[in-house]
Amino acid sequence: MKSRQIIDQTEGIQALAHHNTVFAQLLKLVPRHEFETLAIQCHEGRRLRKMTRWSQFVAMALAQLSGRNSLRDIVSNLSAHTAKLYHLGSTIVSRSSLARVNEKQPYSLYEQLAGKLLGQCQAHAPRHGFRFKNKLYSLDASTIDLCLSVFPWAKFRTTKGAVKLHVGLDHDGLLPAFMAITDGKSHDITAARSLQLSKGSIVVMDRGYNDYTWYNQLNSKCIFFVTRLRKNACYRVTERRPVIKSKGLTSDQTIHLTGTKASNCPIKLRRIGFKDAETGIQYYFLTNNFELAARTIADIYKARWQIELFFKWIKQNLKIKSFLGTSRNAVMTQIWIAICVYLLLAYLKFASQIDKSFQQILRLLQLNLFDRRDLRGLLVGDPPEPLIPQLQTRLQFS
Repeated sequence: MKSRQIIDQTEGIQALAHHNTVFAQLLKLVPRHEFETLAIQCHEGRRLRKMTRWSQFVAMALAQLSGRNSLRDIVSNLSAHTAKLYHLGSTIVSRSSLARVNEKQPYSLYEQLAGKLLGQCQAHAPRHGFRFKNKLYSLDASTIDLCLSVFPWAKFRTTKGAVKLHVGLDHDGLLPAFMAITDGKSHDITAARSLQLSKGSIVVMDRGYNDYTWYNQLNSKCIFFVTRLRKNACYRVTERRPVIKSKGLTSDQTIHLTGTKASNCPIKLRRIGFKDAETGIQYYFLTNNFELAARTIADIYKARWQIELFFKWIKQNLKIKSFLGTSRNAVMTQIWIAICVYLLLAYLKFASQIDKSFQQILRLLQLNLFDRRDLRGLLVGDPPEPLIPQLQTRLQFS
């Protein structure tokens, strides 16, 4: 009887330890070998003694997932789970060490890590919902306000500081395929000109990216664009095509730009009029694509709203509005780690093929970060295994 109890206890302990913590399973999605290689390449100064870049990433990722508001909160949370840090590949970090590494060690490590995670996500991402096979991107930028007295390096206006987040959103999976962080004064079009888009891509943007020279450059590279025509734009209509008014279309024209800057874009363009039946607002779109249907062009511009939702989501659910350090490097580190966490959530969603939103996945992780249970089972809604009660029952009736 005694030997039977020992066997049952052993089986119960093995079953209990079968799953690592949810947080540890999430971190295994990060290519650790590539991370350490990047950490060596992006290191500056003396070798870190007690603190490692991986421990920094674990601590800052925990802050993003659990919503911690200060370095003290992060350190306290990690200290409360000391026994589980071994499986995370991390050690207990001090507040001063974490602050120093955030301030001194280059944020470029996490910028490059985001590129690695993006590649993983793109391999599993679903395609956009349109019939055409061209890649579709939306461009936009969002300003992150900062207190000028605390962040003097981020001067934006007389009494206000800010940094600007420029994103090119890939509609295959709604992933931030292109991203840059600049000072608040940087114009949107300046970051857009540096983008390297593949031939045949379609890029959609609002009127903030109006630049006739850039339009001509995109056209010469066989890249299509969809934007809104400026209200004061001067043009000459050279051809009119019939439209289906029941679909909200009001016009479909071939135009040539005129005016003082027309020489910067001497190509023929397409002007499409569309009236929203719900709001009654009249829109005029400008594109160099003459192959797609006029209504498809209107739907492409409507899909641009996804990038607005992307900015809204990361600002509401991740820590990129309040910062744990005041230096430029610390701010950049926190933003890039937030993007890495977003890409980890995206990979979970795509690889698990679950019908849950990013917010639902994040909430599940927040509530179960240090629980020992199967990560995929948590996401699909499987109940946790009642391992300990079964062990107690077997011991009682042995």
